[in-house]
Amino acid sequence: MPNADLIPLLPEEELARRTRRAESPHPELWSILDGVMDPEIPVITLYELGVLQDVYLDDDGVHLVMTPTYIGCPAMGVMEEDARAALAAAGYTTVTVEMRLAPAWTTAWLTPESRRKMAEYGVAAPSGENIQCPQCRSEAVVIISEFGSTACKALYRCQSCSEPFDLFKAI
Repeated sequence: MPNADLIPLLPEEELARRTRRAESPHPELWSILDGVMDPEIPVITLYELGVLQDVYLDDDGVHLVMTPTYIGCPAMGVMEEDARAALAAAGYTTVTVEMRLAPAWTTAWLTPESRRKMAEYGVAAPSGENIQCPQCRSEAVVIISEFGSTACKALYRCQSCSEPFDLFKAI
């Protein structure tokens, strides 16, 4: 039972996801999937993005549980194909994928490492603070469009370095 005097640092669902990974009897499956990158931000893994919820092995094969960032996210098909291919390359040919919509994905599931990698790649991650240009770190930014390169991102321009950049929308 959680200690009522403690203030949680993670959303309950994210803590549960991290616990599933840490206590998994098949860490090799997680390791294999750590090589599968988000096709839209190819510097972060499906786990770092928060899309990969669980992976386990039973008599029916490997089971993946994934949560899309947005319902209808066009990248989910590619993510699933890439995950299946990585597992098949490692000898796991029977793979079932469950797309789970609840609990809904949130940017709170982005790991600190994924936020750092996104910024280095040129995509600003939501931080709850002022938006910073991922190129020069200036907060002098303006929104150009509510939709950037994909529906999950908004397009901004930095007034200091004049570079456009995507901001991953906070959910």
